[in-house]
Amino acid sequence: MGRFDGRVAIITGAAQGIGAGTAKRFADEGAAVAVLDINEERAQETAAGLGAGKALGVGCNVADSASVEAAVGRVVEELGGLHILVNNAGITRDNLLFKLSEDDWDSVMNVHLKGAFLMCKAAQKTFVEQKYGKILNLSSISALGNRGQANYSAAKAGVQGFTRTLALELGPFGVNVNAIAPGFIATEMTDETARRLKMDVEEFRKLNADANPVKRVGYPEDIAAAAAFLCSDEASYITGQTLYVDGGGKI
Repeated sequence: MGRFDGRVAIITGAAQGIGAGTAKRFADEGAAVAVLDINEERAQETAAGLGAGKALGVGCNVADSASVEAAVGRVVEELGGLHILVNNAGITRDNLLFKLSEDDWDSVMNVHLKGAFLMCKAAQKTFVEQKYGKILNLSSISALGNRGQANYSAAKAGVQGFTRTLALELGPFGVNVNAIAPGFIATEMTDETARRLKMDVEEFRKLNADANPVKRVGYPEDIAAAAAFLCSDEASYITGQTLYVDGGGKI
């Protein structure tokens, strides 16, 4: 038997990167997985490749309430319920403060913070009614501050406060709410950062690997492993926590 047999999971921003890796891990452990992404075609491609008994690719703009309500409703109807929500959708609009535009700020806040808010609000209706649910929000080591990421750092710090508050509100209804704060993870997003900095991708990864105690970068599978634990019944006495998965960070 799989850890998530009989469970339905929604993972946002899951067409690639950490989201896709987490979707694969959950599917491998028996979950029916809904891959949500703003790019519906890629969401459907990722869902088709999961090899799960039931998988669904759904286009969804997490910053738009109507889109969120429609997506969650479709998942509940087509997959037969909802038990797990992983808020992974994210974007970056990096720049130093004096160059950071209002749109750069709003875009990042809307996807990371408003998106998590809207998804949680939609999912909690089902979770509270059935007295069971797991919510996992993706924060980042950047929540501790990172040059050129005032918007992203603020959003990811906000995710941690949001997580703690929902844990207090939803705990009495059988809902666990936790967060993961990844360090450097080798994904399309971090590769794009390297290109924006005009650096070779492998050199960029090596610099980040050298900065932590385990001397390697992380991969989506590393985050997926932590996510699988925190969204399982084994973690039923853990809530309101942020787990840093960062190779030890810069200590």
